[in-house]
Amino acid sequence: MFFALIGILAGIIIGWLLPFTIPIEYTRYSAVVILGIIDALIGAVRAQLTKDHYDPWIFATGLFFNILLALGITLFGDMLGLDLYLAATVVFTFRIFRNVGIARRALFDLYLKKTHYLKNEEIK
Repeated sequence: MFFALIGILAGIIIGWLLPFTIPIEYTRYSAVVILGIIDALIGAVRAQLTKDHYDPWIFATGLFFNILLALGITLFGDMLGLDLYLAATVVFTFRIFRNVGIARRALFDLYLKKTHYLKNEEIK
């Protein structure tokens, strides 16, 4: 998990420093891919914090499935002349907020357990 966060930070820094622009025709595709990546990353963080079974293979396959599904929905919508990328955007955004809420709750519970443990230690 630690190496994944370092890789993400390195990628953000490299992307920030390199002058690369995405053509306007591909902005919908890049937007849903970014949301799919963020959804997979936050899902992995949630799994780690809630003591669910975090598996790097599940993370990697989920990441690639999210990307392929989002690209497929967006491409299908473009072929039909519909804005189906909005459906992927709504679903990924909902999942991101849900996972952030669960992770926030797990962090808060962890904080409460730690402070309760420290208070019990001070009483003894």
